[in-house]
Amino acid sequence: MKASQFLISTLKEAPADAEVASHQLMMRAGMIKKLGAGIYTYMPMGLRVIRKVEAIVREEMNRAMAVELTMPVVQPAELWQETGRFEKMGPELLRIKDRHGRDFVIQPTSEEVVTDIARQELRSYKQLPKNFYQIQTKFRDERRPRFGLMRGREFIMKDAYSFDRTSAAAQVSYQNMAQAYRRIFDRFGLQYRAVAADSGAIGGDLSEEFQVMAATGEDAIVYCPSSDYAANMEKAQALAPSQPRPAAAQALAKTPTPGKSTCADVAVLLGLPLTQTVKSLVLATDELNSEDVVVKSQVWLLLVRGDHDMNEVKVGKLPGFDKGFRFASLAEIDTHFGCKPGYLGPLNLVQSLKVVADLEVAVMADWVCGANAEDFHMTGVNWGRDLPEPDLVADIRNVVAGDASPDGQGVLAIERGIEVGHIFYLGTKYSQAMNATFLDEDGKPKPFEMGCYGIGITRLPAAAIEQNHDAKGIIWPDALAPFTVVVCPIGADRSPEVKAAAEQLYGDLLAAGVDVILDDRGERPGAMFADWELIGVPHRVTIGDRGLKEGLVEYQHRRDAEASKWALAEVAGMLKAKLG
Repeated sequence: MKASQFLISTLKEAPADAEVASHQLMMRAGMIKKLGAGIYTYMPMGLRVIRKVEAIVREEMNRAMAVELTMPVVQPAELWQETGRFEKMGPELLRIKDRHGRDFVIQPTSEEVVTDIARQELRSYKQLPKNFYQIQTKFRDERRPRFGLMRGREFIMKDAYSFDRTSAAAQVSYQNMAQAYRRIFDRFGLQYRAVAADSGAIGGDLSEEFQVMAATGEDAIVYCPSSDYAANMEKAQALAPSQPRPAAAQALAKTPTPGKSTCADVAVLLGLPLTQTVKSLVLATDELNSEDVVVKSQVWLLLVRGDHDMNEVKVGKLPGFDKGFRFASLAEIDTHFGCKPGYLGPLNLVQSLKVVADLEVAVMADWVCGANAEDFHMTGVNWGRDLPEPDLVADIRNVVAGDASPDGQGVLAIERGIEVGHIFYLGTKYSQAMNATFLDEDGKPKPFEMGCYGIGITRLPAAAIEQNHDAKGIIWPDALAPFTVVVCPIGADRSPEVKAAAEQLYGDLLAAGVDVILDDRGERPGAMFADWELIGVPHRVTIGDRGLKEGLVEYQHRRDAEASKWALAEVAGMLKAKLG
């Protein structure tokens, strides 16, 4: 490709609404253009990156024996009503009506459609296993789309769905996809982690997220530097303290803490470590009748150490919380504690309620908590002596750096990451809801065991930029760059020799299968180099009249501080060797 035939539309400044590096740089490099909130046109330069992502994904999915198809973007609501997701999915599901008043959705994912295909086409166990995948446009009506392609409303995703006879067979399919994903992300040339993830309402333990490591990532990734342990924050296990609960050493006292309603402020006021305080969180669970009307509510008091945060996903898996929970209302708090939030605690309750203590809190002694009286806290609190043992002791907190690793191989560290892929075992969640069955070997119908596997095709380039950029612009890995090599002739309009050498090198690289662009626009060197540094092409060859007289050109990798001199006669071969 020659630059004069392509579209290069770089900007000196990013739009004011571009907040993160990837959004700013993709806009400035002319890779995307905003059409509406969370909706972008993929410009030629950006589309080349997306197509390279797709090509790698497609090759590895095919290698893993997945079968490609394409499912409609617009899907009839009837299928989504079969699974209940038409009503339950919420406002992110864009619902529309056609001219006849029939309901449709703009697909955010395609479990319903692919399950409908399976129940029509896969009739016998002899046709299993099967894995169908597509690379297709999706739409999720985000409340606040932001960060460019990181959290847009319209995006491209690769979604795959496996169908198996048994749970054991489905786990084999899952592991097949897990290995395929590792090959895919290895080929992208990015720093990533595959982390254990929570499966949410789907249940089960088979779920992994693929996270591109970046300081600007939205997700906290927990890992052990001395082992292979890695999990997202929702899944990471906080181990119970190994030491037993110490004996009480302080007397219980109601201590004035005027205007100090947080654990941090109370600790400072009393001259105590924050780790000696206990935070009170009041939740409620509701019992509903057949018409979804609340008939009974249970209020719970959850206790975590003052320097820790509650993990809502872990709480949602506890007995009594598995059907959902909410934070208690002010009226419920007043009824049970007779006090406003900020001074709540498990002693001297106005009305009994259930108490859940985190593993750390359960072994604390002489701790500090609210006194259920404004401007007062209780100090020297001890289990057994001052209040009954909790109704339930469980891991209900987020881990912190320095916690013991669950595999016993060291301590935990935390990094930020950007989720670009997720795989999980679905079981029969959709096949049972849609009566999707096959005839097993015994001649009886059985529901398919399913798995689901997604990669954010258009999110991945944005994640790559967040990980790979500097003050000049993007730094693409070779596998993702819109062009791998750029040839920059200096003064080609004045020097036939420079023009001929550039054309010859360009032709040689094309013939060798190198993805190369020749900048024949006649730009000044400074402007030309600034464009390609912003766009992020990883390999640049500069041909000038002075060097050419000595048979030399300049080569510079995008990460190099300075250029090096290469022999013109050898540069094509050296580039091919460098590119593998």
